[in-house]
Amino acid sequence: MEFSSRARLRHARLAGDRREQYPHSLQFYLEPPVESISLVEFESFAVDRLKLLKVVENLGVNHVRGTDVYKAKLEVELRKLKFPYRALAEGDYEARRKDHISHFILRLAYCQSEDLRRWFLQQEMDLFRYRFNELTENLMQKFLEHVNLSFEAIGEDLKNELANELSTSTPGFTLAKVKEQTFYKVGLADAVDLFRARKVFIKDGFAFVPFKEIDVIVLSNYRTKLSKALALTARSLPSIQSDERLQPLLNHLSHSYLGPDYSIQKNTGKISLEQIDTLSVKSFPLCMRQLHRALRDSHHLRHGGRMQYGLFLKGIGLTLEQALEFWKKEFIRGKVDADKFDKGYAYSIRHSYGKEGKRTDYTPYSCMKIIMSNPPSQGDYHGCPFRHSDPELLKQKLQSYKISPSGITQVLELVKGMHCQLACQKFFELTHDVDDIGFSLNHPNQYFTESQKLLNGGRELKKEFNNSGNFQQKNNSQESINSSSTPTSSNEKADTELEGLEAYFTED
Repeated sequence: MEFSSRARLRHARLAGDRREQYPHSLQFYLEPPVESISLVEFESFAVDRLKLLKVVENLGVNHVRGTDVYKAKLEVELRKLKFPYRALAEGDYEARRKDHISHFILRLAYCQSEDLRRWFLQQEMDLFRYRFNELTENLMQKFLEHVNLSFEAIGEDLKNELANELSTSTPGFTLAKVKEQTFYKVGLADAVDLFRARKVFIKDGFAFVPFKEIDVIVLSNYRTKLSKALALTARSLPSIQSDERLQPLLNHLSHSYLGPDYSIQKNTGKISLEQIDTLSVKSFPLCMRQLHRALRDSHHLRHGGRMQYGLFLKGIGLTLEQALEFWKKEFIRGKVDADKFDKGYAYSIRHSYGKEGKRTDYTPYSCMKIIMSNPPSQGDYHGCPFRHSDPELLKQKLQSYKISPSGITQVLELVKGMHCQLACQKFFELTHDVDDIGFSLNHPNQYFTESQKLLNGGRELKKEFNNSGNFQQKNNSQESINSSSTPTSSNEKADTELEGLEAYFTED
């Protein structure tokens, strides 16, 4: 009994320390974590938060923020990934700890460029907005006090005195609604966004902000703090980059693909060379359709295009023998004779299939890798059209594919907002005549696979009908592994070896 009593006391002290460390389920992430964690936990936390932020991005485009559907879907994801989703009971320490640590890990990974910082800031802002608005009024007040943003609620006498002005200056507020709503007296500097939008009454250097608009002030404050923090983190990168354990992990996170591995072992022999032209029109994503058209027109691709397109074809089922025949037939129609192809290009194709050099079985490029690395230059056709193409040229290309004017407008709006993968997802929906594809698009080979399932009534290509069950099961298994382990599991091997492969593709 004495031992049990001591254990209970020790547990109580620990619980008290935990409550002090994370007094609220929400925070501004002002203090970095100082505890030691394993590399396994480091990766696991980071992958889960990255999945969450990608869900936030998708929901923000496909649904109106704050609607019941948006909130329900986001809460499901928060529950599934074990992040704080509401004001939980005191036993949510582990969720709060994970939230704190994972934010700082991704802050390190996503401070490395302006584009990455912008994307991270936007998704974190949307996540914070949802979580803040889910708090009760009492918990909101406690949180605001905790982050030194407590505002004075005006008294009933002053509110009655200013009722007409508050009603006139606050959109959507009748006199009756003014009497029901709590108003806060906020310094004008803190309410600049509301003042610019003409949403508040101003008097004597103060803004009178209704409770329903207080989140605008909190979010503005959070955005300022997080923007500065990202800039400061970027300055400290040199010291992080010297750590050979962390830098590869951080690089992989910022270019991470979290879905199944589209390697050739699962798809060998799925297609014939005669099918490629037809499939390119029906089931290739725009990036690969562009490469295929360029190859057919000029009978040549520079090394970036050959790498991107060659590994994609490998992933959809071209065998090594088929690949050699495909590339040779096309190249000798141009300025490359058979002897030059055999000496200069065949080796690199065998190398990409793991038959030469280090015998690495290279993996098809994910969307993030295509978007974030090796941008195309003059004369190149690789890259992501939604990221690297001029908007006017992209518009012309979409028009040539018979996309409706309204569809083109939707795609270009997503491109303007830097939502490249969502633009590709919209392209899929428009070309397949579906309203919602029901999945997040992260990989060109995923685009192909889902397109074939849709066009074939849920089945794969005929050559794989006998093995379709095994193929699907293996994909699901791989996806499960990726979800529970690291962001590098599907592409780490290829990314660490690709430098060697690139050297073999440099001949144009």
